Amino acid sequence: MDSETLASTIKSLQRTVEKLAAESEVRKLHHKYGYYLDKCLYQEVVDLFSDRPDAYVQFLNGRFVGKDSISRLYVKRFAQRFVGGRNGPIEGWLLDHLLAQDIVDLEPGTNIAKFRGRTLMSAGTHNNMPAEYPGGHRQWWEGGIYENEYIKEDGVWKIFRLRYYPFWHGTFEAGWQHSNNFVPIFKEVYPENELGPDQLIPEEKLWPDTRVVPFHYAHPITGKEVADQDMTAPIWRESTSTTAKARRIDDWSV
Repeated sequence: MDSETLASTIKSLQRTVEKLAAESEVRKLHHKYGYYLDKCLYQEVVDLFSDRPDAYVQFLNGRFVGKDSISRLYVKRFAQRFVGGRNGPIEGWLLDHLLAQDIVDLEPGTNIAKFRGRTLMSAGTHNNMPAEYPGGHRQWWEGGIYENEYIKEDGVWKIFRLRYYPFWHGTFEAGWQHSNNFVPIFKEVYPENELGPDQLIPEEKLWPDTRVVPFHYAHPITGKEVADQDMTAPIWRESTSTTAKARRIDDWSV
């Protein structure tokens, strides 16, 4: 191998190592997010996010834009509803948040990585919870998909745009066939709703809607994107023209 070929090979290996290292760091960051969320450590969750004003969390049919709004979702809304406003768990409240099937892709030549992953959540109360606990005694399953973006700032990977699509809720007793939505969708934005989002996303809804969450990657063999009509979910034997439009993510940073 001549020196020119050797130098080219070393550069190629260096790029590969940098890509793999970045994707590993992003994967670890997302799983750390999950562990903090499990135990209602909401301030630690917020501290994982970028300070950029265009950072956001998309949750249900709402979008919380900027660090203050992200804090409003986690430190105020979730903490008040689930753990009485404290940072950390309370006895008898379960929020286990299993993360799996993660796919991480570093965007070449940028400080942005994209992530797709799944969550399966077990949530609810022990029967020793006081009767006045908000929502009362309840337990449920929840399943959803993430399509996120992460950004490297000053050498540190942070969450940039977290998009969580909670597909379904179901009780342990009746399953998802007879499903209730344990977390209601948003009807008003902030400040009309003091714990609400900055923006509403009109067409977002929960189970039995099964429209595909857009993929951040093309098909690995054909290189093609999935057709919009195949991303919809019509009622059985009905035309795709009668169903809700395909979901779209139109604001990828790169």
